[in-house]
Amino acid sequence: MRIACLVLCAIAAFSSLSVAQASNAPPAPLPSIALPSELDRILRDYERGWRAGNEKALAELFTEDGFVPTGGGWVRGRDGIRRTYETQQGDLQLRAVAYAVADTVGYIVGAYTYGPESATDRGKFVLALRRPPGGQWLIAADIDQSNRF
Repeated sequence: MRIACLVLCAIAAFSSLSVAQASNAPPAPLPSIALPSELDRILRDYERGWRAGNEKALAELFTEDGFVPTGGGWVRGRDGIRRTYETQQGDLQLRAVAYAVADTVGYIVGAYTYGPESATDRGKFVLALRRPPGGQWLIAADIDQSNRF
């Protein structure tokens, strides 16, 4: 009887350990969604500018007072963004997982990786968007975070 009780306790302990380990696993990636063309343009232009190492083109995607994070805080304004992106280049791939727009504000939530063959997201981002009435969408703030594996 004691052995049966020990076996049952061991099974219960291992079962709870498996559940705990499973809950620490990273969540499955969210599926990509298609964006309206006026929002998709932002992601494709961002990719093109990043791949070309064209910090001027990247800065032009932002509002005059746009924000990007740096290791030491925030950079604000196109000149600061251009300087921040001077050394950035690579085969950036962006995909959207959610978006919303209303009148002159909106957002895109997405994931990024590098290289077309990469099956794993390297990080995630939120782009806060703004536009003048009837104007083109621009990035007001780019917030991103790498996935740590």
